[in-house]
Amino acid sequence: MRNDVVCFGEVLFDIFPTGAVPGGAPVNVAYHLRRLGRNPAVITRIGIDDEGKKLINFFSGKGLCTDHFQVDYTYETGKVYARANEFNEVAYEFVTPVAWDFIQWEDEMSQLVGQAEYFVFGSLAARNRVSMETLFRCLEAARRKVLDINLRAPHFSKRIVEDLLGRADLLKLNVGELELITGWFTDYKSIGDRIKFISDKFSLDGVAVTMGGDGAMLYMDGVMAGHRGFKVDVVDTVGCGDAFLAGLLSKLMEGVPAEEALEYASRLGGFIATQRGACPEYENFL
Repeated sequence: MRNDVVCFGEVLFDIFPTGAVPGGAPVNVAYHLRRLGRNPAVITRIGIDDEGKKLINFFSGKGLCTDHFQVDYTYETGKVYARANEFNEVAYEFVTPVAWDFIQWEDEMSQLVGQAEYFVFGSLAARNRVSMETLFRCLEAARRKVLDINLRAPHFSKRIVEDLLGRADLLKLNVGELELITGWFTDYKSIGDRIKFISDKFSLDGVAVTMGGDGAMLYMDGVMAGHRGFKVDVVDTVGCGDAFLAGLLSKLMEGVPAEEALEYASRLGGFIATQRGACPEYENFL
């Protein structure tokens, strides 16, 4: 069965003071796509350790295709130490190097990626040359390329981010990342102007920007759509942006109007904020 979306990059444990939970932006997106009835696959790499086994068991147990989880005999499974402040904002400390820094090219990836409707990738996967080179080969095969920016200092550079933007068709980022990146090139103040600028500069088909409690915006085909978001009782914000992207792609694959896709994505992101962890159990999200 064809995988309609392929996600590339990190899989790891988010380690909170209260315990460790499975995560990593690409696999979180895939998890939510699976919950929404899609058939995604993930290209990533784990260590030959207990944490790697737990991640395989967790995601396969949720019905996610883990056939392309490579196993590394040198480096450990990814970990990130997460701390939330009183505003529910989370700071991350990534362990490096880890297994997902060394994703190896396999010839079967050309067909896997080439048959998918969307190929989702992030900026963290480009922090190490090995995974970055594999990513670039996948991008050559991909049909529609979705860049889910994830700027975590010190794991990015202006040069690499520009390179990734130049290879993308659809961009998803948060408002802080939008301001940082557009600040490299322009002094535009409004969010709308910044979105249009980055879309034009990198010839993007679409730009989606999440703004936390202020909602989200989507610029596609020269039309700007906005959504004020949903007022929810926040448990934690981990994975909300990943759920948002999954909801957006799922609706775009259905061919619905951009405004409807944005509303659905915002509703799903808001729902995940009411749950503990990036990959909570849920069914039949409408």
